[in-house]
Amino acid sequence: MQARLIETVEIAPGVRHFVFAALELPRLSFTPGQFVSLSGAVDGKTITRAYSIASPPSAGNRFELCLNRVDSGAFSPHLFDLAPGDVVEMGAPLGTFTLREPLRDSLLVATGTGVAPFRSMLKAGLRAGSPAMTLLLGARHESHLLYREEFEALSRQYPRFRFWPTLSQPGPEWRGRTARVQAHLAEAIDGRTDIDVYLCGLQAMVDEVRQILKGMGFDRKQIRYEKYD
Repeated sequence: MQARLIETVEIAPGVRHFVFAALELPRLSFTPGQFVSLSGAVDGKTITRAYSIASPPSAGNRFELCLNRVDSGAFSPHLFDLAPGDVVEMGAPLGTFTLREPLRDSLLVATGTGVAPFRSMLKAGLRAGSPAMTLLLGARHESHLLYREEFEALSRQYPRFRFWPTLSQPGPEWRGRTARVQAHLAEAIDGRTDIDVYLCGLQAMVDEVRQILKGMGFDRKQIRYEKYD
């Protein structure tokens, strides 16, 4: 299977939003939270990397990704060098990092581009009367609060959705939450153990939050996670 790049937009320094179209498919079927694998030749070697889909399922064959350029990385510089119209190999959507059914009140915790699968989940799942959901999004700087305007708009549209951004290195004008996401877990959970928690981000954050949650009495089945480095 192949995908053609439609467009890219820089949404933060070193971070781009990619729009692809899956070729030879009238409709790309996936569950919010799943990923696709992209492949290409780099220095004579075929490199394959998995990326969470950042868009909700639609009636068409397009899908969106949110990628951070890692200059020393094996594949992200190659993707950042693509131009609209270029084609890459892709695998069918896979993965089990999806919302549990039946959907319950939930806390979504992300750092950096780990917010990508949550954008897919929220855009697909939020509706009037849906369970309460909180997105706790951590970044170093305000410029890296990815999709901030979209999440703020969703929080205005759906009163049971809370968007909590937090900065570990805030600027002097920042008036919101500060410190890492770990510092705000207790407030977000508010003593409850009857909610589901979803984690996506760097391994250190995911592992530490999982330990905190277990100490709060959460069963491992209530915690779904995806981590990367």
